[in-house]
Amino acid sequence: MSECAVILAGGRATRMGGIDKGRLMLHGETLIERVAARISSQVDRVIINANGDLSRFDDLGLPVVADTIDDFPGPLAGVLAGMDWAAEHGYDWLISVAADTPDFPLDLVSRLASETTPIVLAATPDPQRGRLPQPTFGRWKVSCREDLRDALQQGVRKIRQWTQAQGESLVLFDENDFFNINTPEDLVWAEQHLK
Repeated sequence: MSECAVILAGGRATRMGGIDKGRLMLHGETLIERVAARISSQVDRVIINANGDLSRFDDLGLPVVADTIDDFPGPLAGVLAGMDWAAEHGYDWLISVAADTPDFPLDLVSRLASETTPIVLAATPDPQRGRLPQPTFGRWKVSCREDLRDALQQGVRKIRQWTQAQGESLVLFDENDFFNINTPEDLVWAEQHLK
């Protein structure tokens, strides 16, 4: 079973002043370099989803794909762009990871692959709801891409609005596995607490 991964770096990073969060430095390397290194050992190929000037990622040596749906519709558009690339290159499954989450599990892909549904999302424990989905970390059957395209064109923007309709599964990880960097304070915390 062939899998590729897309690093979702297409957001506008409004809480970080609109900068490219993936280019923030953590322990001597950029977040996106760290994310790429963590996921590349788990899949056959890694690509990046971003918008704007795609050449700004040339130094990483990875294919970069832009959203095909206009007006920054969110992470689902990045997943669709990844699915389209995956389909063109013969992959059955797409793994999605976020560019601002530098310490996700090194066994992410194998654990997500333990479920057989077309969409499998990571989740963490939540005292109120039981499980809190981490929807930018998922395993997506590439054959679902036309359904996703239709949903986006009809205005669907919330990931779980679409994934629940597809019969998603959730895989539970530890509560701190998906710490993401949204603010300058988060970056300070990561410098102090992440290896």
